[in-house]
Amino acid sequence: MHDVNAPKDSKLTLDAGGQQLSVDLYSKEGFDLLNSLLLKVGAEQKVMYEPTWLGRPIIQFANDVVVTQELLWKVKPDLVIETGVAHGGSLILSASIQQLLGEGRVIGVDIEVRPHNRKAIEEHPLAHRVELIEGSSIAPETVAAVKARVQGAKRIMVILDSNHSAEHVRTEMNLYAELVSPGSYMIVQDGAQAWVSDIPRGKAEWKNDHPLIAIDGFLAENADFEIDESCTRLGVTSSPRGYLRKTSSERLTPP
Repeated sequence: MHDVNAPKDSKLTLDAGGQQLSVDLYSKEGFDLLNSLLLKVGAEQKVMYEPTWLGRPIIQFANDVVVTQELLWKVKPDLVIETGVAHGGSLILSASIQQLLGEGRVIGVDIEVRPHNRKAIEEHPLAHRVELIEGSSIAPETVAAVKARVQGAKRIMVILDSNHSAEHVRTEMNLYAELVSPGSYMIVQDGAQAWVSDIPRGKAEWKNDHPLIAIDGFLAENADFEIDESCTRLGVTSSPRGYLRKTSSERLTPP
């Protein structure tokens, strides 16, 4: 990264296949275009694989890590259910906030928890707050195992980050939405898969099969959830329209 000369009247111009889009660099339109491009370039450069949380890779853009931390601190969930474990960084993020709060536990669900990841998670200083369940997040026996462990929890947050096909995500949303406490959140990650199908390492099928389809369909049929637009105020995000607050008569204080 290096400094460039960009005075107040600068323009940001995108030339895409002979079609040009030009906006004032320091306008809202300029900010939006920059973030749209940073999403694509960041995904191409695999920037989301860089962050770690307390030693474990978290596989998220830094903005999303910060926002998730804000929501955990605001909601103060005594139970976080997350589908998709990978290296366990997101589980450790939730567990670390709960450790500061003095209570809470995290359930991580994945169809396969690889042995080296399981070992690292189980040996982590916050392992006492984490429980792993291996199995498909939408399999009846897995859902039953999760529900058996929610007894006594008063504030539950759900984070969906496993298979990103529209059908799978919609099924997850239907299964886990009832567990979310009023005023808490269901975070549906990686809807931006729809927006990076055109990058060099993208896949054409992402354009028509992605979490945003599931989110839009779910919201059309579930009036007790709403998009919290403040959660994408920082710019680049993997999860547009994915921070869903379960509405209640008592709203929590914004971050």
